[in-house]
Amino acid sequence: MTQSTPQLNAPNNATPITNALTVDVEEYFQVSGFEDVIPRSSWDTFETRVERSTDRLLDVFSRTDVTATFFALGWTAERHPDLIRRIRAAGHEVGCHSYAHRLVYQCSPDEFREDTRRAKGILEDILGEPVVGYRAPSFSITAKSLWALEILVEEGFQYDSSIFPVYRDRYGIPAAPRRPFKVVTSPGSSTTAERSIMEFPLATVRTLGVNLPIGGGGYLRLVPDWVFYRAIGRVVEKDRVPAVLYIHPWELDPDQPRIRSGSWLSRFRHTVNLHTAEQKLTALLHRWRFRSIAVVLEGMQPVPGIDLDRIAATGRT
Repeated sequence: MTQSTPQLNAPNNATPITNALTVDVEEYFQVSGFEDVIPRSSWDTFETRVERSTDRLLDVFSRTDVTATFFALGWTAERHPDLIRRIRAAGHEVGCHSYAHRLVYQCSPDEFREDTRRAKGILEDILGEPVVGYRAPSFSITAKSLWALEILVEEGFQYDSSIFPVYRDRYGIPAAPRRPFKVVTSPGSSTTAERSIMEFPLATVRTLGVNLPIGGGGYLRLVPDWVFYRAIGRVVEKDRVPAVLYIHPWELDPDQPRIRSGSWLSRFRHTVNLHTAEQKLTALLHRWRFRSIAVVLEGMQPVPGIDLDRIAATGRT
């Protein structure tokens, strides 16, 4: 696939960075900010809009010659299997976003394994091929839930994209590396092979010794476009770090029903500038090279491994 739009100049004629574009495929009523007012048992009572909004994203990606990784919720895939097939048929990668959108650190290891295995099985039955990438709901693999990476390896995943190297109220490991890195979940020995998983952290910009989140989604909608594009340019062109960005289908659906309950902050985060998201996303995709995580992973050079204890020692608890 040939990129139809010129890229911004890379420094010193360096090869342009290939960044990763990701989509968390879920309904507008399934976000973690509303889980205290919308129980999972009521999900089937809400109007479903995920097909129309995801098809809108697929159209944007087709027009901008982009391929992406769609991390699909098992609950959603179970009810919209043809949508998952359309995503794959359009040349995109399908990854796993859990089944029930429970925060990882609110699950026991057994509950996490069961949820993950269920979602992975649904997706693989729909696609007829392995699903090798995972993203936790609300990036909820933190220092207190790093055990989840070991389970992901055991369940056959090759990479994860759940760690956000920032401090936030619900997620984050501030001292985690800002570029893709390998996590060693079990060191090798003379009789056993090392077990590891690649981690693709969400994009941040380093300012005054602090990582600021610019990974997409609400940041794309909230921040003025020139600020957002400058930040991405700094990461991609100056730091030479592949930017991993994310978006939700409902962010391209300004006419979605409004959730009237829940905290003011959750409602603000969810609805701010929904009417600008498609325009800003399209402009972003015209500026830099974006592909699926699978494509970025395929083109990467080997990187040294980091063990779980080291991440836990520098992360938030």
